[in-house]
Amino acid sequence: MRLGVAHHFGWAVAVTASAEHRVVDRRRIALVEPGLPAAPVHHRDGRRLDDAAIAALVARVRTSAVRTASASLDELAATVPEPIVSMSLRAWPPDFPTDVALQRRAPHESRADSVMYRQVLAELARARGWAVHLYDAAAVEGQAAGVLGERADEVLRGPRARLGPPWTKDHRMALAAAIMAGQGTPGR
Repeated sequence: MRLGVAHHFGWAVAVTASAEHRVVDRRRIALVEPGLPAAPVHHRDGRRLDDAAIAALVARVRTSAVRTASASLDELAATVPEPIVSMSLRAWPPDFPTDVALQRRAPHESRADSVMYRQVLAELARARGWAVHLYDAAAVEGQAAGVLGERADEVLRGPRARLGPPWTKDHRMALAAAIMAGQGTPGR
């Protein structure tokens, strides 16, 4: 089983597919506990908080994300019929800063919260022995369509008819990323 993830602030769409690209599970998973800001670097009080206070808030949210996403992944892994071997996540810059003071400045401030969630998910996947594959959100669906050829529409859009809604762009992107992970595309 290969898991593709299309994340958002505090939640994600997770699509698990077989080696034959059949969707065996799709769900929305929580990435942070209720009551915490889903975007701590962009927290509404962020302009009034200093770097140390934002760093402490980010640490609390990250700790929550580890707990919550871990529980979500454990539940998912327990329900699919075969072991998950990989997780695909949208790529982030490998040199993305870890210092919150730098993250609060352009151009990083618009991506810092999103990168945190992806990094947490990658760490959790590796801890489970899953390969981590990174994808380009703008290109992955087209890449998967190229691999699938004539089956592309059936595989990428067909689950909506078979499974019913929701089957959105996020679902297609997550499935496409899982397909590409099975093609030996580089991960990190």
